[in-house]
Formats: sequence, C-alpha cells, structure tokens
Amino acid sequence: MTKPASRPALPMVLSGIALLLAGAATGWIVARTGGGGMGAGMDKAAVEEVVRNYILEHPEILPEAMENLRQRETGKQLAATGGKLEQPFPGMVLGNPNGSVVLVEFTDFACGYCRASVPEVEALIAANPDLKIVVRELPIIAPTSADAARWALAAAEQGKFPAFHKAMFAAGRTDAASIEGAARAAGLDLDRARQFIKDPRVEAELKTNIDLARQLGIDGTPSWVVGDQLLAGAVGRDVLGKAIAAARSGNQ
Repeated sequence: MTKPASRPALPMVLSGIALLLAGAATGWIVARTGGGGMGAGMDKAAVEEVVRNYILEHPEILPEAMENLRQRETGKQLAATGGKLEQPFPGMVLGNPNGSVVLVEFTDFACGYCRASVPEVEALIAANPDLKIVVRELPIIAPTSADAARWALAAAEQGKFPAFHKAMFAAGRTDAASIEGAARAAGLDLDRARQFIKDPRVEAELKTNIDLARQLGIDGTPSWVVGDQLLAGAVGRDVLGKAIAAARSGNQ
C-alpha cells in the first residue's frame, strides 16, 4: 500500500493564504472604488502594497484565515466524494448501524494512536446512542497492516467485525500469529475468512479507502470525518464529542 499524498507544509499554506488575501482585497478595493473613495488614484501594485503591509502588521489574522480556507476546502473535498465516504463495506460499522449521526474513522491496526483511541471511541458510542461509526481500514504503517485489514473485512463479512477490531488492537501487533489470535478470539470461521480475503471486493475496498484518503488530503491515522469536519490524529473524546454534537445539530 502506498501512503496517501501529504498536505502542504504550514509555511507554504500561510504564504498562499497571504497571497490570496492580498489578491482578494485588491480586487475588492478596485471594484468598490471605481473612480473614487478609498483606494482612488491607486494602481493595483499600490493597493497590494497596502494590503501586504496590513498583513505584516496584523499576522494574527493568518491563522483565522487559514482555518476558514481549510474549512472551505474540506467542504469541497467532502462534497466531491459523492456520499461514498459514509457508505461502509458491509459490516464495517461500530456503534448503532442505523445511527443518524455518522463518524468516519480511517484507521490502521499498526497505529499506536489508533489503539489509544479505542476506549475513547467506546465512550463516544456509550454517550451517543444515535452514533454510527464507519470504519475505513487505511493500512499504510506496517508491511503487515494490509493483512490485518483484509482479515478485518473478512470479520465484517461474518458479522464479527467489532469483536475482531477490539481483539486486534488489544494484541498490539499485526504479525500473522496476532491476526489469527484475534480472529479466534472474535469467533471467526478461519477457513471461511481465508477464502473471503481472496475475494476481489477486499482489495477493491482497500483501494477505495486509499483513494478517499488521497482525495481528502489524509496522510495518517487515525483521521476522522463527521459532518463537515475533518480531524487528524488522536484528537480525544472531547473534540470528537463536540464535532458529533455539531453534526447532529446540522442534521436537525
């Protein structure tokens, strides 16, 4: 599995935002003033210099502008998925399968931060009976991550994904012995699972997850999508809880 493309570095993003602000402000001033008012008699270069100086004198506006730009771009990226993001591979769901609030988690069994998030997710499920968690395996960390992800899909096919998910993270490793141990602990039919992981739908699902991650600019696990928010890393129960509440409010 190849790693999804990384997001631009912060200095590059800030520089881009500064240019966008300058360009947007220049266009606005020129359009508004016409032949009079603020900016009258100033050419484009002069207006750009005024805007540039203002940004340099008030750099505190950049984080706010960056966040606004990020939210706008995230909204466009989520819309571009055409609803595919929230459509789980059959059985790859935690919480309420019929929940009205959907949290999408990109995860890797070799990810320590994903492992640390397991109790946080369980607490969110307990606190939000309307929460449906769509799990997308994104095996990008260890060479054996993809094997564990395939077995997770096989567990889902048998209706035993939640048990396998928990047992796999409890094992703390993604080697063959740990995968088989988690499969046995979850009560999988091992022969049926071994046969299922050869099914073309399994590789198609993993490819879909990689493609979605690239489309959304996700380059690590865990990553979360809920409502119109994309959150990266082990952000914790409180942050996820607020995002879930916002998504619920947006659904009403």
